[in-house]
Formats: sequence, C-alpha cells, structure tokens
Amino acid sequence: MRDPRALLDTIRMLHAEVRDEIVAATERQGLESMAAIDRDDEGDTIYAIDVVGESIVTRFTDRLARDRAIIVVAEGLPGGRRTYPDGADAASADWWIVVDPIDGTRGLMYQKRSAWILTGVAPNRGPETSLRDIELAVQTEIPLVKQHLSDQLWAVRGAGAHAQRYNRLTGTHSALALKPSTATSIAHGYATISRFFPSARDELAAIDDAIVFGALGPPAAGKAHCFEDQYASTGGQLYELTAGHDRFVADLRPLLGPLLSSRGLPPALTCHPYDICCALIAEESGVIVTDAAGQPLDAPLDIEAQVAWAGYANRHVRAQIEPLLQQALQERGWSRR
Repeated sequence: MRDPRALLDTIRMLHAEVRDEIVAATERQGLESMAAIDRDDEGDTIYAIDVVGESIVTRFTDRLARDRAIIVVAEGLPGGRRTYPDGADAASADWWIVVDPIDGTRGLMYQKRSAWILTGVAPNRGPETSLRDIELAVQTEIPLVKQHLSDQLWAVRGAGAHAQRYNRLTGTHSALALKPSTATSIAHGYATISRFFPSARDELAAIDDAIVFGALGPPAAGKAHCFEDQYASTGGQLYELTAGHDRFVADLRPLLGPLLSSRGLPPALTCHPYDICCALIAEESGVIVTDAAGQPLDAPLDIEAQVAWAGYANRHVRAQIEPLLQQALQERGWSRR
C-alpha cells in the first residue's frame, strides 16, 4: 500500500488552482450569474457556481490517475463513483479519493461567507471502504472576492493537523497555528444545532434550547450566555471547531425523516460523506467528532449516505453537552444506540 503523503503536494496544488479559478469566475461573472440554477439533480440543486466546481473533478482525475489507478467519489459522476484511468479495474486501485469541489455553495455564490474545497483519501479496501479509512485529508478555503486571505488545512492520520494561510494580494504563504478551544464549557461561546433550511426547524431549535438550558440554566434578563453560528458548510463548521471559534456543533438533519414524513414534508437536504470527508483534520487537531449516538463517525464512501454528526472542541465540552444531547434524542425516539 502506497503512502498517502505521496499525494499531498499534488492535492494541495490542485486545491490552490481550484480556489483561484472559482474566485476569478466569481469576479468575472458576478453574483446573479453564479447564483442561477443550472439544473436539479436527485441529491441537490446545482447552481452555476457548482458547474465551475464540477469541471474541477476532471482535473483531479487527470492529474492523480497519471501513474496509478484510483476510485473517485464525487457528485456528477455516474452513480457517484468511477475508476480511473478509463478501463482500470477497481480492485487494482490504490486509493479511494472523495472530492467536494465547493462545500458551502450558497454562502459563496451570494458572497456572504467562504466555501471550502474538500478531499479525503482512503486506501482501497474494496466496497467496504468508509470514512474511517481516510488517511489523508485536505481542505482549502475559497474566499470571498473582497477577502484577501485564504486558509488551507491538511492532515495525515496519526501525524497531526497542519495549516497555512495564503495572501492573495502578495502571493505569499505563512504558517498558521490552529487550536481548538480549551474552554471547559459552552458558556459565552458558540454552540450550534444545525438548522439551515425550512423543515422541522422548530424541533431542532427545541433541542438546542434543551441542551443550552440543561448545561447553563436560563439566561439572565438582557444577557446572552452562549451563541450560535448557522454556517451552511460542513467543512466550514469543522474549520470553526479546529480554529477554536466554536465549541460544539451538531448536525442532526438525517434523524428528521419520520418527523418530516408525519408532517407531510419531503426528506431534508442533509450532510453526505463528501461534505464531511475532512473530519480527519479536525480530529487530528484535537476536536472530538462522533456520530449522533456518540460513537466514532463512520459512513460508506458514496454520495447517498446521510450523515448525522456532532463535534466537540474538547473532552470537557463533550462531558457537558453529550449527555444532554443524547437525552434530547432519546426523548424524541431519535436515538440510534
């Protein structure tokens, strides 16, 4: 089995090219053009800015499959997965490579917030290859047009997380030290239950309130004892935990199915494995990432699986919040233990 670090420099370079191309396209085409709907796929609505990202998958495959067979998982591929180069046998592939060219499309296309390029690399273990097998992850910030700094993070399993900051104005890079929060409580910090889109947001907000009140009690009059940040990008949420900005994040959307059905609503748009393929970086930095039941996060490497997850800045925050989260899920019959 080849060392995944042999792919690191190439993937980081590809990410830089993608970042620059998307920023240039956004500057050139403008907000209204990039926010136009191109088509509706089964998994998600595809906007014009997504089409720019989709073209990047071909660049990844051309570059990474020059001297090796690989299996690529990405939206836009037939069945969400394809073996490269053409004609190669999947069993002979060295790696599964999960690519999300733009995670956080909506915030970026309206120039509200950075998006992220995500790539995870796992050794080929056949059809059972999963998120837990990822040994190399790289995520790169796609900045707003008005923003001149862009961060890039990467990790190899067991070797810690690393980060670098790029200055678009000077073309220079500088080392970046990112560290999760060491706070022992969510008090006066950011703690979030994701509820990005309409559909059962009332129930998700009720869980959020139950957790915060259980951990901190009711707020004093005119005071806020913690905050939330609805960053509609899983890669961005993991970055916020890694950088020490957030202390707790949970995305429970995949658990909403029965409730939505009872209300006559369609299934929710949820997190998929390609959205969270860079969880390794957060984990290597010290963030604790679990599934909705508090177990190690895992999922098949495909584009259909729905992933519920929770992230804690450290063990103290986990000890404060996880029992309350599990209690809230169990009371609603959402527990997957």
